[in-house]
Amino acid sequence: MAYFDAASAAPLHPVARQALLASLDEGWADPARLYREGRKARMLLDAAREAAAEAVGCRADEVVFTSSGTRAVHTGIAGALAGRRRVGRHLIVSSVEHSSVLHSAEAHEAAGGTVTRVGVDRTGTVDPSAYAAALRPDTALACLQSANHEVGTVQPVAEVAGACRAAGVPLLVDAAQSLGWGPVEGDWSLLAASAHKWGGPSGVGLLVVRKGVRFAAQGPVDERESGRAPGFENLPAIVAAVASLRAVRAEAAQEALRLRELTARIRARVPELVPDVEVVGAPGHRLPGIVTFSCLYVDGEALLHELDREGFSVSSGSSCTSSTLTPSHVLKAMGVLSEGNVRVSLPAGVDEEDVERFLDVLPGTVAGVREKLGAPTPATVVRSRELVVDSLGKRCPIPVIELAKVIGDVPVGGTVRVLSDDEAARLDIPAWCEMRGQEYVGEEPAPRGTAYVVRRVS
Repeated sequence: MAYFDAASAAPLHPVARQALLASLDEGWADPARLYREGRKARMLLDAAREAAAEAVGCRADEVVFTSSGTRAVHTGIAGALAGRRRVGRHLIVSSVEHSSVLHSAEAHEAAGGTVTRVGVDRTGTVDPSAYAAALRPDTALACLQSANHEVGTVQPVAEVAGACRAAGVPLLVDAAQSLGWGPVEGDWSLLAASAHKWGGPSGVGLLVVRKGVRFAAQGPVDERESGRAPGFENLPAIVAAVASLRAVRAEAAQEALRLRELTARIRARVPELVPDVEVVGAPGHRLPGIVTFSCLYVDGEALLHELDREGFSVSSGSSCTSSTLTPSHVLKAMGVLSEGNVRVSLPAGVDEEDVERFLDVLPGTVAGVREKLGAPTPATVVRSRELVVDSLGKRCPIPVIELAKVIGDVPVGGTVRVLSDDEAARLDIPAWCEMRGQEYVGEEPAPRGTAYVVRRVS
């Protein structure tokens, strides 16, 4: 089985396994106690904190260990907003942040705060000037991921941090995807990360709060982790997490070169091997191991199941794989095709042969899914220079399949109106038009659902 979903959780690094087993014997006691076993545990915790600080590029007393990366994000955002409440209650986030950040933003709004969501371009990149323009006198905090978890795009953190620093606003960076590859550049104020993203054990998060940042921990406070992460520390997991971070960092430069070559190979060959594919994300400024593409006329869930049967574990941002039947918020914000979406995120040490086998298997798998869909014959009503395609009640990717089947039935300059009540159509029909050189006119209200109007230009 080829595991290609390292962006969700990287396989446990051998060094992490060794450190975890060793610290189970040595680090089981309470590090707050003064007897021998407690002092031994405290030494392990202090050493882990020092090593984590060195990897991040901060002071040891700025590092807090939490129970997860999500907890680190929630704690960091809540504490920074509370610490700067006298300044105001305005929060800035990007539209492609991890759900943990967006959920914190939603909770902040529900409590009476205000949120500005900065958009991205089609590569998933934010414009630093957009962050600068969003800053206000009442801005308490800004958040920006160092790299996107779905498409691999690296964000201009240093430039955004500079704008925030000039305005006196702290910037929290979600570095979950990038910290294993190197420290985050720029004059940021807070940082969050998650150990299972770099090959550490799950259940360990990292929160860094720079000295001088106003921070008020929320909820009950105890004496552990500077009062910012209450509860008994999971010391064996913390030791293993930091040991694996140091290990992957030592291998990062060499492994990054290898993974960049493999992902570049996938980015180049998938469109050659599979028709009607859009590769998404920044082509150059990106993480080493992530490549994402979307396939027209493909049910994302069916494609993932077929690839799983072929021995490949991948993930998807397609609405077809979601219980809510809505496309990934990242793909939606980018304005790119969502149907048949596949994210390949290669773990360190992946075999080149597995990548080649994936490229061999993919074309037939996509073709098989397209054939199995057996797109139904669209119900059409002919008007003078217009076709109306009734796709109400049909889910991704059927509306786009039906559009593609009839676009040639209208003359150049004629239009096709696709009636659909599937939220994904709002994203996928414009993306199809851009891929196929047709004009997307826009959407109009309909008695049921929405009418998406496409004009044939070629």
